[in-house]
Amino acid sequence: MQSPTSSPTPSPEIAQSLRGRSLPTWAPKAFGAAAVALALVGVFGPVGFWLVFVAWLVAAVIPLWSMIVEGRRKATDRFVTLLVTTAFVIALFPLGSILTTVVSRGAPVLGSEFFTYSMRNIVGEGGGIYHALMGTLLITAAAAAISVPIGLFTAIYLIEYGEGKRLARWIRFLVDVMTGIPSIVAGLFAYALFVIFFGPGVRMGIGGAVALSVLMIPVVVRSCEEMLKLVPNELREASYALGVPKWRTIVKVVLPTALAGIVTGVTLAVARVIGETAPLLIIAGLTDSVNFNLFDGRMATLPVFTYFSIITPGVPPGPSIERAWGAALVLLIIVMLLNLAARLVSYFFSPKGER
Repeated sequence: MQSPTSSPTPSPEIAQSLRGRSLPTWAPKAFGAAAVALALVGVFGPVGFWLVFVAWLVAAVIPLWSMIVEGRRKATDRFVTLLVTTAFVIALFPLGSILTTVVSRGAPVLGSEFFTYSMRNIVGEGGGIYHALMGTLLITAAAAAISVPIGLFTAIYLIEYGEGKRLARWIRFLVDVMTGIPSIVAGLFAYALFVIFFGPGVRMGIGGAVALSVLMIPVVVRSCEEMLKLVPNELREASYALGVPKWRTIVKVVLPTALAGIVTGVTLAVARVIGETAPLLIIAGLTDSVNFNLFDGRMATLPVFTYFSIITPGVPPGPSIERAWGAALVLLIIVMLLNLAARLVSYFFSPKGER
């Protein structure tokens, strides 16, 4: 028996009349699937890219149909949805093309020899990227060791000590400027710096680390600054109320609270610079041998190794080009793993309410 206060549930016919006429639920999915199928055939098949335009026209049937059945307001909503989806697919296409090309051409080269051998005394087939892989890891680790303390301390000053000060405004301005400098300028800066101490023609791994740190520092500063801003002021005030000095409040309260975001920002900064070629080409150079000493001699890296394998492949050129695609795939995998690590750190170590 229905209670006096409860309102009766309208029948499906009445609910439909209140909502107005609408398209069948299967229509958007069916036309969307047909458009995707036509687009894939046009991109990867022998028909040509004109079929992609036909696919978009098929998808555009839904807004036109909606105009007839549902009215102008709903049709406009469906048309904007189509435009947004089209923009997303267009943006996604280059990424998919890069992944498909690099994986298809680089995967056949990967093997135990490729990861455990260098190019010393290798002509033609054989050899690997062991020397370049070790150089990339060492130079990137040294760049992170230089950049993280400088960037973190700068961010702490800007948030905790520099509020309203002119120096803080100038630091923010310079950080913004450094964010946009070309990478080759960082390489030239590192080369000019090391020429002062070691003379012209210097090539050192630590020089590459300094060049990459110039690119990393503004990213680390910005990411750490944003994370420190998110720490509630109530936590600081509670610590001050207990008589804790400011430096200890920063170490024991502020930094642990923002740790997940800081680690994520640092990881993304490393992923940002690990693929740089121009600065390492200028200051780190290239060698076919393994070099573990950052302070003595040239040091190979994956980006520079890939560049020279394509530019000067030798005779026959096939094996060198294959190694270049393999090195590019390894570099791509490293960048993807760094981004995945940043996501995992952000998820598992952030406060539960922010997940």
